[in-house]
Amino acid sequence: MKADQVNIKNKRARFDYEISETFVAGIVLTGTEIKSIREGKASLVDTYCVVERGEVWVKGMNISEYFYGSYNNHVARRDRKLLLNKKEISKLEKAAEDVGFTIVPIRVFINERGLAKMQIGVGRGKKQYDKRQSIREREDKRSMDRMFKH
Repeated sequence: MKADQVNIKNKRARFDYEISETFVAGIVLTGTEIKSIREGKASLVDTYCVVERGEVWVKGMNISEYFYGSYNNHVARRDRKLLLNKKEISKLEKAAEDVGFTIVPIRVFINERGLAKMQIGVGRGKKQYDKRQSIREREDKRSMDRMFKH
């Protein structure tokens, strides 16, 4: 898999949360972690972000062990630090303090310089009827596409 093709998405993020604001953050990784991400062996299932002592951390992110890592391999699920500037961190901190809002990872990608980046968003949890509305819109779009293709 080429570096510019790496695009690991959190499919549940936009379904479970109404994203109001997004940020792009760098991720602090070890050597074997970046190699696994470049192979596309990472998952954002059950992942969330927290702000602790002026730093943003992603928790629950799974990066599979690198096949050729030997004894240098990393722990698959560990807390990883996100790199943002102070203004962005203070915005995230204020948003996370509000009731009902949370910071969710949306996707992990490799930018044009070959660095791993994570798109995170501030989201409010959707209610059950909002989720049903999202499903209905998605199905309507699919059926419209089918009609126009035939």
